[in-house]
Amino acid sequence: MTLNQLRTFLAVAETGSVRAAAQDLVVTQAAVSASLAALQKSLGVALLEPDGRGLRLTAAGQAYAGYARRGLGLLDAAGRAAEAAADPERGELRIGAVTTAAEQILPGLLSGFRTRYPRLGVRLEAGNRDRVRGLLDRHQVDLVLGGRPEPGWDVQVLAERPHQLVVVAAPGLAARAEPATRGPGRLVPWLARQAWLLREPGSGTRAATDALLTELDIAPLTLMVGSNGAIRESASVGLGVTLISRDAVAAELADGRLVPLPVPGTPMHRDWYLVARADPPGTLAPAAARLAAHVLAHGGFQPPTPK
Repeated sequence: MTLNQLRTFLAVAETGSVRAAAQDLVVTQAAVSASLAALQKSLGVALLEPDGRGLRLTAAGQAYAGYARRGLGLLDAAGRAAEAAADPERGELRIGAVTTAAEQILPGLLSGFRTRYPRLGVRLEAGNRDRVRGLLDRHQVDLVLGGRPEPGWDVQVLAERPHQLVVVAAPGLAARAEPATRGPGRLVPWLARQAWLLREPGSGTRAATDALLTELDIAPLTLMVGSNGAIRESASVGLGVTLISRDAVAAELADGRLVPLPVPGTPMHRDWYLVARADPPGTLAPAAARLAAHVLAHGGFQPPTPK
């Protein structure tokens, strides 16, 4: 097998068709088909099977794809490590972050970091919790900034910082609640009649919202909105209420476009975590190690709390 065959296989696995993979790789469809055939012949198993007009992974293909992604990620990391060793002032920082952290936390941190290390490149990948976890597991990023690592996720925590999840609404919408219902315990029936703005499944904030609604024992109308920016704007114009990180709505709370609601069980106290894979000591990419030191010194983060 060759690296080209592995990359071709992963392109087909991700796009679901030879045609789309050929377009992504800028090669002919015949070249893609030949690479797939050669790879499957060398392994002696079928990795893909027809699925309508496209292709899907077999059980063997699903197992193989995970290892192939990690293997290619390790090879890419080895190349960057060699480049960094040859010229320590160059290199690339690869970091993934959940949406709120990417929008509200990292820009300020990266600005100061780039001032200190102007010759280092930065690649930031933003997404929900599930997406950034996958990026780290596949060695496509070296660090992730997000919520508490899930049990069983083999990572090391490099730094942490507290934050809060709060329920907010536009002042006009909040004012519609009868004065007598504004106490934390009496607000619940009113909340049950409001539309709740939710992130997509796979988001940590979505999971926290689902848990809160279960705790409140309400099943309100929900509207799924695909980004924090869209949720902020939707809440600001009175479209509904939402549970969101205080970091994400700091400006709106400060200028009065949104107000916090005294919902039972909130604010929820959480932490931001900067994590890396639990690789052997000394194997963290130089650029990633520099960012970890930078956030501890300048970002309001603390060393991880001993467990």
